[in-house]
Amino acid sequence: MTGNLKRLGVPSAPMDGQERLALLHSQMHPGSREPFRFSWQDIPRTGMGTKDFIAPDSFDFRQSRTFRIGQYWGAASYLQILASELSDKLLAEILELDAEMTVTMHIQTVDQLKAIKTIKGKLSDIGKMKVEEQRKAVRAGYDPDILPPDLITFSKDAAELLADLQSRNERMFLLTFTVINIAPTRQRLENDVFTVGGIAQKYNCALKRLDWQQEQAFVSSLALGYNEVEIQRGMTTSSTAIFIPFMTRELRMAGPSLYYGMNALSHNVIMADRKKLKSANGLYLGSTGSGKSFAAKREIINVFLTIPKDRIIIVDPMGEYAPLVRRLGGQVVEIAPGSPSHINPMDIQLDLDDDESPLSMKADFLLSLCELVVGGKDGLQPIEKTVIDRCVRLIYRDMALGIGDGKPPLLQDLYEELLKQPEPEARRVATALELYCTGSLNLFNHQTNVKLTSHIVCIVLKGLGENLRKIAMHVTNDFVTSAVNVNFHSGVSTWCYFDEFHILLRDALTASYFVAVWKMLRKKGCVPSALTQNVKDLLASREIEAILDNTDFMILLSQAQSDRAILAKQLGISEHQLSYITHSNSGEGLLFYGDVTIPFVDRFPRGEIYNLLTTRPEDLKNEAKTE
Repeated sequence: MTGNLKRLGVPSAPMDGQERLALLHSQMHPGSREPFRFSWQDIPRTGMGTKDFIAPDSFDFRQSRTFRIGQYWGAASYLQILASELSDKLLAEILELDAEMTVTMHIQTVDQLKAIKTIKGKLSDIGKMKVEEQRKAVRAGYDPDILPPDLITFSKDAAELLADLQSRNERMFLLTFTVINIAPTRQRLENDVFTVGGIAQKYNCALKRLDWQQEQAFVSSLALGYNEVEIQRGMTTSSTAIFIPFMTRELRMAGPSLYYGMNALSHNVIMADRKKLKSANGLYLGSTGSGKSFAAKREIINVFLTIPKDRIIIVDPMGEYAPLVRRLGGQVVEIAPGSPSHINPMDIQLDLDDDESPLSMKADFLLSLCELVVGGKDGLQPIEKTVIDRCVRLIYRDMALGIGDGKPPLLQDLYEELLKQPEPEARRVATALELYCTGSLNLFNHQTNVKLTSHIVCIVLKGLGENLRKIAMHVTNDFVTSAVNVNFHSGVSTWCYFDEFHILLRDALTASYFVAVWKMLRKKGCVPSALTQNVKDLLASREIEAILDNTDFMILLSQAQSDRAILAKQLGISEHQLSYITHSNSGEGLLFYGDVTIPFVDRFPRGEIYNLLTTRPEDLKNEAKTE
């Protein structure tokens, strides 16, 4: 059973005794006002049985068409299926009603030989009726081929049913379909029953009240697998399968969960908590204009309002998030030539008790930074890496030993230490670093004067050229990782957003450094999100592919054709699911949450918040006109 449900994409697990009792308790206590309190130790201690822990205050089944359960009114009905063909929307519409009810289906298989024998018997009866009608026609003097329409229909249906059972691998089932409506008042109850009846009528069925069988129907609706209602309808496999309720996956979690749009199939709200995933790491993937940054900003607002104790840090290469952060009263830090804000890439925290050596991590970071600075097709050579590693350990020696003023070194200290080395490769690296130490791009050759004290911080790199922006993003990401570390040791979670993520994946060392950081952030109580439009960059090497493997949360928006093929193969997306990221509108796509995949739509209402979130040129133009 579990395996078959899994093939349908539905997770299932057998219930233990306590879980079954909790379910029965919820069925017998409408309104969920009375909590379920039970443990197996209570039975020998109190002398009570399991029924005593789940029974309501009272039952009243004296009336013919309704019953009372505690303070609530109930009504039991059965579905009379009159239609020859059913729609799978029938059950979905009933379940979507905003009413308290229990829909129960008792499905019993009929032995195949017995079913075929029964239908052959019915066909014989119909044949006999035909002969009698023809005799009447001859006696009355009209054409014996003219038969009553009902008889022709019955004959045709029975012949088709027999063919289905004999040659189309269909089986016969007996179905009992009951609906138990519960409401706090009698008037509300009658309204709910009338609404369900209206839905049944729309699909050529009828909802009939079970007169004087209210108690039997209620018992049959409980999770006991016991049916006391002897009203059955014969159905084939395909017609019974119409009632399988697993049409859509839903994602709605209790607690501090965040809004991620509406389910495109059921139109229910998607509410999820990323912290409950094995890995809270997230990716926002989509082509230009698909709504990546809009979706990320929507999540940022939700985090800001729903989880006030968590910190939010955004690395913003294009300055898209700054207006929102200012509006939320946050801190915007601009890193650019001439800006008073400075970040020192040589900052290190030696006092934190960590699994990883801070000095080793800093050496890895500075190696990748030097590779960005040196550039070239092959990056750093092995000798250059060795020299840089040696110099890094030399310049941090005093700080590690607790000698000196305790201030972290500057990039210029690394430059000067490289010049002291005898190898010619050291001079080559030092010459490349010179521009960033004593040259015109020396904005990273200062002590850090940025304090990430605000609840929400945005680091803007818009005022930098493309080459410097790449270096600035790398330095900023390391700075953010240090801030996450500090927050973690203070018992605070951090939500990090890295926009234009693909820029970091183009160089081997920066990519491998960030992959290591990506794996580590999860352990530091961080919820990181990366936004990129280039899926190919994520699969550029097996190492970078680890980012996808270590990500349990993903929002896929409209994708380019080549990227769709890659994602379908990598993530196992079906043809139907692919349609949601093919030429889709902004704010439409697929949400991956662990093993749940849901197509979503986000129709965000226009107004002040929409104007803060949008980056579409036409929206910004309209906003400027209204101002």
